[in-house]
Amino acid sequence: MRSAIRTTQAPAAIGPYSQAIRSGDLLFTSGQIPLDPATGQIVDGDISAQTRRVMANLGAVLAAAGVGFADVVKTTIFLIDMADFAAVNAVYGQHFAAAPPARSTVAVARLPRDARVEIEMIARVPVAGGGA
Repeated sequence: MRSAIRTTQAPAAIGPYSQAIRSGDLLFTSGQIPLDPATGQIVDGDISAQTRRVMANLGAVLAAAGVGFADVVKTTIFLIDMADFAAVNAVYGQHFAAAPPARSTVAVARLPRDARVEIEMIARVPVAGGGA
């Protein structure tokens, strides 16, 4: 089973990809950059403001799939400047109170729309009726 997840509460794809794909009991989000879903533009503000927008976008995609941040098992953060690591980490950490997911953080030369941060996630979709 493979199905695309779509929501208007997060930016529409700016290329040939889905906001997320559910395959079995796993959800794979595409990377989110700090686009305001209403305007399609990068949000104003510092790296903290941009990270808050990225996390809000990801939260909307997760919710559209029926899961939340507590179901996330792996994330990847892409930064154009590792000097932003502490500020991004502070905002990111607010969404994972207990048992945060596994994570990688990678420095990159450039991101779409010249964003400063992009984050993607893998989440577990609970099986109906319980299950492990």
